[in-house]
Amino acid sequence: MNAKHQAEENSPNHGMGQLPEPETVAKPTTVIEASLLLSMAVAVLALFLFAAIAERVADHETLRFDSAVRSYVHQYASPGMTRVMSALSFVGEDVLTVTAVICFAVFLWLGWRRAALWLLTTMLGALVLDLALKYAFHRTRPTPFFGALPRTYSFPSGHALFSFCFFGVMAGLWADRIRSLGLRVLLWTIASLLILSIGISRIYLGVHYPSDVLAGYLAAAVWVSTMIAIDRLRARRHPQDK
Repeated sequence: MNAKHQAEENSPNHGMGQLPEPETVAKPTTVIEASLLLSMAVAVLALFLFAAIAERVADHETLRFDSAVRSYVHQYASPGMTRVMSALSFVGEDVLTVTAVICFAVFLWLGWRRAALWLLTTMLGALVLDLALKYAFHRTRPTPFFGALPRTYSFPSGHALFSFCFFGVMAGLWADRIRSLGLRVLLWTIASLLILSIGISRIYLGVHYPSDVLAGYLAAAVWVSTMIAIDRLRARRHPQDK
């Protein structure tokens, strides 16, 4: 038995088949190239769409769309639905913040330094984006249907931006560590539903215009896609540095 074979058998993940350590697993060049091109394309498309929405918001051309969607969502209001949406909104702020800190600490404890750095960079970038865009556009909040009016500006939705970044990154990080296709699909499905539900909750509660939520998703898509492209470039230039 050679040394490599013996090390694999002594590994804590040997035989589990579910949680390999991607920092030490080389990925095929074709996958790296494809993901790099796709990430760059998504980033450019999302930036173009964000700019289009931002221009229309600045010219007050989204008011009819925003009013129509707000009215449509509000027609399904009920005490039970309000509690659910309030809970989802809470998940998109306080719960998300605490969970991000815990996940960062867990990654460091597990020795997943690359994952910890990825999470930290993504969330700090999301914070800078949220603050910069809010103060750049100075959009006043709509009159809320439920709850108090937040003190920050409306465009873009911070809940949409942060939930997209956090749950998207977490799904991606864990999907890299799971070999089962079914579990990967489940992860991405849960992440997508959480992101969508949190955005809808902000529209339902009336604290954001629908265009705010769309802009939050697009801003997050630009940032996350850029992060992925940078990571793929690093992987292509330093294939042994995982």
